Amino acid sequence: MTTSGGLLEGVLVLDMSQFLSGPFAALRLADLGARVIKIERPDGGDLCRRLYLSDTELGGDSTLFHAINRGKESFAADFRNAVDCQAIRELIRRADVVIQNFRPGVIERLGFDFDKAREINPRIVYASISGYGEEGPWRGLPGQDLLAQARSGVMWLNGDASQGPVPFGLAVADLLAGAAAAQGLLAGLVRASRTGVGAHIQTSLLEALVDFQFEVIATYLNDGGRLPTRSDFRNAHAYLSAPYGVYPTADGYLALAMTPLDKLAPLLEMPELANRAADAPFRERDAIKARIADQLRTRSTAAWLAVLQPHDIWCSEVLNWPELFDSENFRLLDMVQTLRKDDGFSVRTLRSPIRVDGARGKSGRPAPRIGENTESLRAEFALP
Repeated sequence: MTTSGGLLEGVLVLDMSQFLSGPFAALRLADLGARVIKIERPDGGDLCRRLYLSDTELGGDSTLFHAINRGKESFAADFRNAVDCQAIRELIRRADVVIQNFRPGVIERLGFDFDKAREINPRIVYASISGYGEEGPWRGLPGQDLLAQARSGVMWLNGDASQGPVPFGLAVADLLAGAAAAQGLLAGLVRASRTGVGAHIQTSLLEALVDFQFEVIATYLNDGGRLPTRSDFRNAHAYLSAPYGVYPTADGYLALAMTPLDKLAPLLEMPELANRAADAPFRERDAIKARIADQLRTRSTAAWLAVLQPHDIWCSEVLNWPELFDSENFRLLDMVQTLRKDDGFSVRTLRSPIRVDGARGKSGRPAPRIGENTESLRAEFALP
């Protein structure tokens, strides 16, 4: 079983979701010690099994599926089959948590919405994740990560001003919504343990992305509605001034964070950057950053770090994954694990980012095959 200090030991989670947002919420609970049973269709299971990020598959399933469903059990059930539906209802009666991310209206037609689940189990803590909320003209639109990013405004914070909207290269909407759902579920479990009353936790990809932008949206809401202005040269934050950005060096890249130009100028041997007007770092942002870029290209990343870091300049080399994984700091975090099945199948995945009492939990097994645990679960819970 998956454990991380066993904080959720004894908690039973039914993961009725697919793709990323719901399964990610369930994964976080599993990483904290919960037992997660994944409810899947017998004919293909979670569609994420076939969502390939590359041409790599493991045991017939995508690497992404293995990464986000490690340590779970799989119960195959046909929602059109009365016996299987009765089995699901019995599992809900025994469960502490249910997670679903169907489009609004679908779970109601299946008969497993929160109201129905609460009739079966008043203590149930139930999470619903949608694309854009359960009401409004967008409720029936596909709740897909890129589309949610497009509607959230977040694309206008990335890239340089001349590039137009730039999406994140990650499924940030799915993962943020899953994390928000997990937080709500944990709070719901606390209340249920104290009062015996369950809860319905609701969030959406859109809500999670808007909340993700709270830092800059707060400025927009209190700044007369002025939109942020991205730099058109090595933009890294729409509201921050020079030198904030990522610059090429002679052999790589260097990130410079918030740093007063007066402090930076002598270290870069650029006295012309000092003693400028207070608003110059933002008003002349692109021109200043372009001049800094020309200077940083003259030396290696290591050489600049040796100059800047002793003076407490906030800077960093820019690493790719091989460089990160080879670093001593990452090795000490011990975040990579290899999971194996009895038949010799193995997969490498990340471990939980959460440590409890100094220890990071380990998953005991890879993601399940479709229905791998159906018969043993029927026997354990006396299911029809």
